Amino acid sequence: MAADMSRVKVLIVDDNGYMLTILRTILHGFGIKQILESRDPADAFDMVRSDSVDIIITDYQMEILDGLDFVRLVRTADDSPNPLIPIIMLSAYSEKSRVEAARDAGVTEFCCKPITAKEMFAKIASVINDPRPFIRNKSYFGPDRRRQDPEDSTYKGPERRKGLKSVVPDGGEEAGDGIDLSPQGDAA
Repeated sequence: MAADMSRVKVLIVDDNGYMLTILRTILHGFGIKQILESRDPADAFDMVRSDSVDIIITDYQMEILDGLDFVRLVRTADDSPNPLIPIIMLSAYSEKSRVEAARDAGVTEFCCKPITAKEMFAKIASVINDPRPFIRNKSYFGPDRRRQDPEDSTYKGPERRKGLKSVVPDGGEEAGDGIDLSPQGDAA
């Protein structure tokens, strides 16, 4: 990714001040100048509603409102201004159950602590350069949880899913493979 990242606005949500400092330092190293920080997920949601944010980086485990609840709030709350925003979740716990819970809450990418600049760069590059389509059904709203191209699937049986429906920013649906994330800013 050789793009100028100085115009990308990132919100970091973590109740640990030391982690906020580490993330801010890493993001500054990438050329990201616009960084908002919050130790409280409820306050962070107010920031999302009042400021145009391009990417959210949030911790998994926080007091009162945890990272999963925060992600669900951003994705599904009626007053959420951008439920399509890329969300990168950080956690010191990498058990399969926690990764799946984050995925099922609507997280775009998951990053294990201790984080490295290389890993964080890869996650940010992924959400900017390879955005996944968003899926809406009765029990889930968020990025497509399947990581492989459904056309490349070797399974051709009767239970095979028929194509994707992508959610578009106006709240409608259209058939297709991707989604235009440009309404949330010029991150790419």
